[in-house]
Amino acid sequence: MMKSRSPKFKTWVEISRKAIAGNIKIMRSFLKPKTKLWAVVKSNAYGHGLVAFSLVANKSGVDGFCVDSVLEGLKLRENGIKKPVLVLGPTLPHLFEVAESKLITVTISNFEALNNFIKSKKKPKFHLKIDSGMHRQGFYLKDIPQVIKLFKVNKIGEFMTGMYTHFASAKDINYPTYTDMQFEIFQKAADKIKRADFSSKGGSASGGKNVIFHAAATGAIFINQKYHLGAVRSGIGLYGLWPSRELMIQNKDIKLNPVLSWHVLISEIKNLKKGDFVGYDLVERVMKSTKMAILPIGYWHGFPRSLSGIGEVLIKGRLARVLGRVSMDLVVVDVSGIDCKVGDRAVIVGGQNGNEISASDIAQKFGTTHYEFVTRINPLIERIIV
Repeated sequence: MMKSRSPKFKTWVEISRKAIAGNIKIMRSFLKPKTKLWAVVKSNAYGHGLVAFSLVANKSGVDGFCVDSVLEGLKLRENGIKKPVLVLGPTLPHLFEVAESKLITVTISNFEALNNFIKSKKKPKFHLKIDSGMHRQGFYLKDIPQVIKLFKVNKIGEFMTGMYTHFASAKDINYPTYTDMQFEIFQKAADKIKRADFSSKGGSASGGKNVIFHAAATGAIFINQKYHLGAVRSGIGLYGLWPSRELMIQNKDIKLNPVLSWHVLISEIKNLKKGDFVGYDLVERVMKSTKMAILPIGYWHGFPRSLSGIGEVLIKGRLARVLGRVSMDLVVVDVSGIDCKVGDRAVIVGGQNGNEISASDIAQKFGTTHYEFVTRINPLIERIIV
């Protein structure tokens, strides 16, 4: 992680401090004062750089962080982040001790994990996950009485500090009934926990007294304040991207600020004659004299092979189309009519001279979502805070 705009690398990703702070402010404006705002920084902060993004978000006022694994949580602790860290993914039993020692909260979402937790000598704090209709991780509503019984018998109720669920389609504003159904199921599970007596001889009777309940990710933050509860988990929104086009249109007066831009330096320029082939497999042949630029990126870096022949980058503010196959480490683009030279910057994602290519623009070209595209930008590419 660096703090410089100088192109010391052939390709790099810039992370905007101002955009992060602005997006946090927008999210805060939707919340009640006592509702916590947790930044979801799992999977290398959706490709934005786990440490780089989290350090800025930490200073910009988020209340905690959600990661995928204890190892990601350790990265935050090693870089001085002391705020709460919740692991959303499963945790292997041997990592319970590490989580406990570093004050990292884990998720318990099934009976196997719960039994492993009971057996563990060192017990971290945990949040209980409820499957209210996503049908991935989580206990069903019918499981809660057995969960409470195990809490009581094994005297572990005091270790539960949170309980949550995840909505399957909150970003789809046209079908709110499924989200409402999930929320109702979660509330029923929460009520059972709140009323529970975990006490046994010598045990603790905490019940739900010190438990924080949370359900809303970015989509649900915008849809309805009733979903916010004690905390919200914002991922895609904090990166300046909308969960769905429908939500963006509905909230057209709100301008989220894209945090990430991706840049590469032109490494070579040459001319092609009419009839020359470009790249692997002879998939493209130029039909006129063409000036081409070579960019030292490829599908290894996260520029998808499926953008062969259709992808575009910005050079001098103008669109330059990909010629031929995207290969592992090189891309060729058509710069006919563009006054450029070796060492000039090409923009893969972001703005240049008044034009812009968004992560959504790129994702639509090869039939996926901006979630996948940004997350798959190679983590070895330097993230530079600007």
